[in-house]
Amino acid sequence: MTGSSSQARIGWIGLGVMGAPMCGHLLDAGYSVTVNTRTRATAEPLLNRGAVWADTPAEVAESAGVIFAIVGFPADVREVFLGAHGALAGAAAGAVLIDMTTSEPQLEVEIAEAAAAKGIAALDAPVSGGDAGARNATLSIMVGGDAATLERVRPLLEILGKTIVHQGPAGAGQHAKMVNQILIASTMVGVCEALLYAYKAGLDLDTVLEAVASGAAGSWSLSNYTPRMLAGDFEPGFAVDHFIKDMGIALDEARRMRLSVPGLALAEQLYVALSAEGYGRKGTQSLVLALARLSDIDWAEVTASA
Repeated sequence: MTGSSSQARIGWIGLGVMGAPMCGHLLDAGYSVTVNTRTRATAEPLLNRGAVWADTPAEVAESAGVIFAIVGFPADVREVFLGAHGALAGAAAGAVLIDMTTSEPQLEVEIAEAAAAKGIAALDAPVSGGDAGARNATLSIMVGGDAATLERVRPLLEILGKTIVHQGPAGAGQHAKMVNQILIASTMVGVCEALLYAYKAGLDLDTVLEAVASGAAGSWSLSNYTPRMLAGDFEPGFAVDHFIKDMGIALDEARRMRLSVPGLALAEQLYVALSAEGYGRKGTQSLVLALARLSDIDWAEVTASA
């Protein structure tokens, strides 16, 4: 992907909150892109910008040298790569498959092995940075797979993110993403509890957040999600049910490694409770609503005081 690579055809599968803007960056960079997603209407904005529709992931792969996917759950990953009409069925020898979904490490190993049997390379490259990172092309990309293959496609990844780090063999990118999600899980609990504490203590929320955000307590979640919480904006940059999926993968891997992760387990249970209340498709910042209810706090009153 060097030199006249902007003339190469790219395949893209999955046009959700993250996938649509990421695919759009490749179009803006001059690449020809063939797309597939669950509902064609979702693809219309990109089709209007020059993307070409394909009915199946296999058809996407038939005309592309590099095929990206960012879908929802491991079952979706398996289907779009390994299914009867998956990308591997349509890809030619020499192609590269790049899974940017957060998924199971062992599934990425399975995809890489199946791809290698056909002379195709595969990378797992999950991302961190949320919807804002996808829109602004500032994502952190954690890559598992062959290092030489990564260098072949690095120019493409550099269009999507600012930090691209090779983590090791197939599956290592997903393990790195689990590290990321474990860090976020407990941090989100702390952010929500801190906001509720500040409210009950009678502090001005903007003032106290200004004081702590630039100190040792500062975090990406504090800076990016707190304004949404205080504005009553719980639309998904990253959906609760997807985060529950990620935490479940991390817990399964931790059990396999005989690793105790009580903080992660607590966060997962709080998010499961939040989903049960009907917030599964809302953003992860809506955790504050569940924690507020535990203390009989009306979040509408908090936002009114902010």
